[in-house]
Amino acid sequence: MSDKDFYKTLGIEKGASADEIKKAYRKQAMKYHPDQNKDNKEAEEKFKEINAAYDVLKDDDKRAAYDRYGASAFDGSMGGGGGGNPFGGGFQGGAGNFSDIFEDMFGDFMGGGGRRSSNGAMRGSDMQYAMEITMEDAFKGLEKTITVPVQDTCDGCKGSGAEKGKKAETCGTCNGAGRVRAQQGFFTIERACSTCGGNGQVIKDPCKKCSGVGRIRREKTLKINIPKGIDSGRRIRLSGEGEAGVRGGPAGDLYVLISVKPHNFFKRDEANLYCRVPIAMTTATLGGEVQVPTIGGKKTEVKIPGGTQTGQQFRLKGKGMPVLQSSSFGDMYLEIFVETPVNLNSKQKEALKKLDKDFSGKDGKKHSPESSGFLNRMKDLWSDLTE
Repeated sequence: MSDKDFYKTLGIEKGASADEIKKAYRKQAMKYHPDQNKDNKEAEEKFKEINAAYDVLKDDDKRAAYDRYGASAFDGSMGGGGGGNPFGGGFQGGAGNFSDIFEDMFGDFMGGGGRRSSNGAMRGSDMQYAMEITMEDAFKGLEKTITVPVQDTCDGCKGSGAEKGKKAETCGTCNGAGRVRAQQGFFTIERACSTCGGNGQVIKDPCKKCSGVGRIRREKTLKINIPKGIDSGRRIRLSGEGEAGVRGGPAGDLYVLISVKPHNFFKRDEANLYCRVPIAMTTATLGGEVQVPTIGGKKTEVKIPGGTQTGQQFRLKGKGMPVLQSSSFGDMYLEIFVETPVNLNSKQKEALKKLDKDFSGKDGKKHSPESSGFLNRMKDLWSDLTE
């Protein structure tokens, strides 16, 4: 092995990171795997070289020794007498070492990070519950009771899965490990034990209430505190209120996903509220007061100055929604809409005609500056077009 360049074997530079080494190994191992190259001795030898290179470069200490001494650091040629190998021996192509490499390569695809414990215990699944509330509820906050169907711990066997007075026994096939190994060509493949289903234990006298599962389906009633100022898309986590764990494992969590219903009057933008307020033409012209509702359920008087136009906004400070986890409040903005009179009788129409005639006189620009300015701009435009 002393004449091999491990970096070149994997197709990487000497300064490659651990992730780059692992990715390169996966790519090369897939390419030269014996299953992909039937009866190809060259591919088989290349596959062995790739695994030998990866076994060294994936380990920081071995890699440091290789960078300093080369491959001779692993073949017993250092220091004489075969005892100079700083790791007490070279790469071995046996099942135990290769199994470690296989675990590095495919462990994340085989659920290596989420296996059951040796006694079969496993954490329960998280759950999500969708809850719709009103904007008034979000303003005030509330306590609400919900009913959630869950897989809960069986009260007959306390989650063990065994009949009362009995207990699970260690699986004789895997000796309680929950996984078994099988040699397939160059690979030592590890999989869940088929006898115990990966639990490591077998139940000979299963609980009659849960049929040995250790969990039963039932409805759980819970009280949830909805904080003031909560908005759509927020989640409330109830620790340990999800599905029960398996074989005594911890329960999962319950996440309550909040959705706030649209309101008839208010539109919300974070802590601020917006409300469209129609007012009479006379109020907009002469000024006056209007009553508007607030999200808190009260009414407030708003003074409208004379000459108010459609689209003008008035800010009511602190009349919006509570800021979540704060004592502050947002603001409420009133957007004015001046309503044109409808269903007029003849007398009212005549009065408006007279008023219109007055407004069209020499003081028209003073009464309606925007419309007068618009007409003047239009006249200028027409003049430019006809020249």
